[in-house]
Amino acid sequence: MAQSTVEFEVPDTAAKSLASAAQESNSSDLLGEKLILNMGPSHPATHGVLRLILEMDGELITKATPEIGYLHRGDEKIAENMHYNQFVPYTDRLDYLSPLANNVAYVMAVEKLLGWTLPPRGQAIRVLCCELARISSHLLGVGTFAMDCGAMTVFLYTFTEREKIYNLCELLTGARFTTSYTRVGGMTRDLPEAFIPLLKDFLAGLPAVIDETDNLLSRNRIFVDRTKDVGTISKADAIAYGLTGPNLRGCGVDYDLRKKHPYLGYEQYEFDVPIGSVGDSYDRYYVRMEEMRQSIRILHQVIATLPDGPIHVNDPKNIPPPKTTVLTKMEELIHHFIIHTEGINAPAGEVYFGHENPKGELGFYIYSKGGGTPHRLKIRSPSFVNLSILPKLLPGHMMSDVVSILGSLDFVMGECDR
Repeated sequence: MAQSTVEFEVPDTAAKSLASAAQESNSSDLLGEKLILNMGPSHPATHGVLRLILEMDGELITKATPEIGYLHRGDEKIAENMHYNQFVPYTDRLDYLSPLANNVAYVMAVEKLLGWTLPPRGQAIRVLCCELARISSHLLGVGTFAMDCGAMTVFLYTFTEREKIYNLCELLTGARFTTSYTRVGGMTRDLPEAFIPLLKDFLAGLPAVIDETDNLLSRNRIFVDRTKDVGTISKADAIAYGLTGPNLRGCGVDYDLRKKHPYLGYEQYEFDVPIGSVGDSYDRYYVRMEEMRQSIRILHQVIATLPDGPIHVNDPKNIPPPKTTVLTKMEELIHHFIIHTEGINAPAGEVYFGHENPKGELGFYIYSKGGGTPHRLKIRSPSFVNLSILPKLLPGHMMSDVVSILGSLDFVMGECDR
């Protein structure tokens, strides 16, 4: 079969010299015939149903083509046929590792369309939800990344802590996994009385687990060899490909929506934005480790300054009346029925809201012609955008590097395919 040489950067010295020899002779015969290899979609290291079509020259990757769509559910079109609040449970299924944060991102886009601003207590509760979701997602991201690289113990430590977060989610929302806690204009309910004491207990023990994970991985010879100078992304490439979240900040780009475009009162909390220096797989890992520590800082501040007051916006026409009055008064019952059958009466217009989710910027674009359903809804999923760099990133690496690179990108196919 006809062959053509491919220019790429190879981290391994021996592989570099071999590739250089092939280029100098202007022939691929020295490297032999190339092999097309399918990795995924049923593969534990592809974290779901990602399929990679790899063109291999021995153990060396010369071309990589990601193929997605195996989990496609048409969420955007579903949203266009539902009332705004009816779509909240579907956001749980996007990044299903941080459903609380997905809920907040979506309803804040709708609230931007409506011109609503939550009372201070409602905003603080949402910050609690988002930072708990960030810690939960990063615990899973670091744990599975470590397991991909052969460190099983770390996975057990991080999943133990995630179970504690699920206990908090169950107390707060009534569900452990698919929470559907947020509503347009507020939340389903206020914080239970036992929630804050249990959250304090959890936060008291978490730093020790993060430090232990740090000790197990950060200077581990095997983990460092699998991640240092592997999957390096330059600042220019990260920006050009639209990377966001830890994958962007790992490249040394100081960009966090909580700082650059504050929402939910994030400007009143003190926290640092960790950034990397090299942009390799190790930097992306360590950014997530430090982000968990910063989330703990934020949660302590939210607990210390948690205000009293309402958790819903004051708009009686679009917010259902209290359940007690619905069950006892006719006017409130009729009003409740109208809101839940016709939906929130949103104005015509178009908005975009970007939210700093654990995986990056989760954005919702809504085009409304008025009424209770969006005319068009578009989801900007960070995993989808972050994976777009794979054809640029993987060539020049060895087959074994694919596993560590994918783990360092920490994507989830639920929101990638949507």
